[in-house]
Amino acid sequence: MRHFVLAAVALGAVAMPLAAQPADRGAVDRGAVNRIIDEGTNHSQVMQTAQYLSDMIGARLTNSPAMRKAEDWTQSRFRDWGLKNVHKEGFEFGRGWWIERSQVRMTTPRVIELTAIPIAWSPPTNGTISAPVIVAPMSKAEDLDQWRGKLAGKIVLVTRPDEGSEPDRAPFRRYDDADIAKMDEFEQPKYDPEAADRRMKRATFAKQLDAFLKAEGALAYATMSSRDGKLIHGTGYLFASGDSQVMPGFEIAAEDYRRLARLAKVGPAPVVEMTSVVHYDDTDSKAYNIIAEIPGSDAKAGYVMAGAHLDSWVAGDGAADNGAGTAMIMEAARILADMGVRPKRTIRFALWAGEEQGLLGSLAYVEQHLATRGDPNVPEKTGLERYFGWQQRWPIHPRPGYGDLAAYFNIDNGSGKLRGLYAENNPAVVPIFREWLAPFAAMGANHVVMSRTGGTDHVFMQAVGVPGFQFIQDPLDYGSRLHHTNVDTFDHLKAEDMRQGSIVLASLLLDAANADQALPRPPMPTEPVPTDPYAYPDEE
Repeated sequence: MRHFVLAAVALGAVAMPLAAQPADRGAVDRGAVNRIIDEGTNHSQVMQTAQYLSDMIGARLTNSPAMRKAEDWTQSRFRDWGLKNVHKEGFEFGRGWWIERSQVRMTTPRVIELTAIPIAWSPPTNGTISAPVIVAPMSKAEDLDQWRGKLAGKIVLVTRPDEGSEPDRAPFRRYDDADIAKMDEFEQPKYDPEAADRRMKRATFAKQLDAFLKAEGALAYATMSSRDGKLIHGTGYLFASGDSQVMPGFEIAAEDYRRLARLAKVGPAPVVEMTSVVHYDDTDSKAYNIIAEIPGSDAKAGYVMAGAHLDSWVAGDGAADNGAGTAMIMEAARILADMGVRPKRTIRFALWAGEEQGLLGSLAYVEQHLATRGDPNVPEKTGLERYFGWQQRWPIHPRPGYGDLAAYFNIDNGSGKLRGLYAENNPAVVPIFREWLAPFAAMGANHVVMSRTGGTDHVFMQAVGVPGFQFIQDPLDYGSRLHHTNVDTFDHLKAEDMRQGSIVLASLLLDAANADQALPRPPMPTEPVPTDPYAYPDEE
């Protein structure tokens, strides 16, 4: 135990719970900041949390057995730290899936082990498949006809091979002030009501391709990794119950894939062996968000919230994406709970599921607690299709708790240092955020930029007019090497940055929870007119 009796007596007044302080929107309790910094540096547990998630549990594909372990373990930690109302909230998702083992080898014209991974939610090979490859690039329905009658008994390489690429910038980098200044730009909204239909068409092509390959008698298929460096991902989206593909699928490292394609071009086609021992888990079709709270003193004041997604892809250990964000959310909760804070507003912490399949966990939270969209009599889409069209459903129907969420903060860009906040085109929050971040200028977290961000769990909150925000983070090697890949492991996490991030987040949550007014909201969104009513859409 790190608390000694004499110290507890001598510092009793300091150790008492922090009561809600009268404050305007921009006021900062600097005494609380000092205590947060002390707890978050000298007694941090953020790396222990990240290590357990990454090394002990590992990849956390939604609804997989490992994700179920993570759901139980994170709830247990929250309870151990004294948080309240710890529970999970379910939503319909689909199948669990996990990899036991896999192997891909070229056996002619020579034997070589290939770097490859089964595509998520693809079926097992039920033994070893051995067949010549055929390069048959297919990315849209119009591509299928030219390959009819040519694929029987083959392993089909469906990606068009490219020439490869060399990086034009260092793979590991931090932002300087000039980089961040470029983000401080108001982005006018663009509304194209037909865009969602085009994206939906591309998203549903995977099912068309699977059925076509089966009908043509192909044995398996493979895609090429989108990045060089022997990086593989294994991402796949046919997770909904009833949508499972029938063809075994693999992603092959770009260098290995191009070798196969070159050999197939000059002939004879190389022979490849594929083995995948993978398993579906249909014990529970629901995925679960994890919720924990520090109760507020004013039941009518609403709540503030922070979140990160707990799920990951399967190629690595889900360390940077998004074990890092999860660990920082949990560490901020631990810091504030250890301090015994009694904020005016409840502080709620969320660990989302299904983010990698279309932000489905945070979307479920929005619909359960904040607002729904569109005609309730129109059946909802399932799977990835649910993600694409949701923001095109009108009108928005607020739920009774719509006004209770005063602010949401999201972390999902690896373990890089927090540099500030995106204001998400909301100029009214800029001076408030600058005041809240002022104590952390020496830590590098003092920037507020106007830009909007996408692709993570604040998006659907913004889409219904709730003030949800994402942090600016130093990129490190998140986008260049780690994001969704087999090298996303604990080794790449930066402890000093993650301690800083936990501290900044804890302080902002306390500021938002104790502010006399909630953050200014944008107007409730209504259906806009098309930005360019004269545009002819792309065919795809």
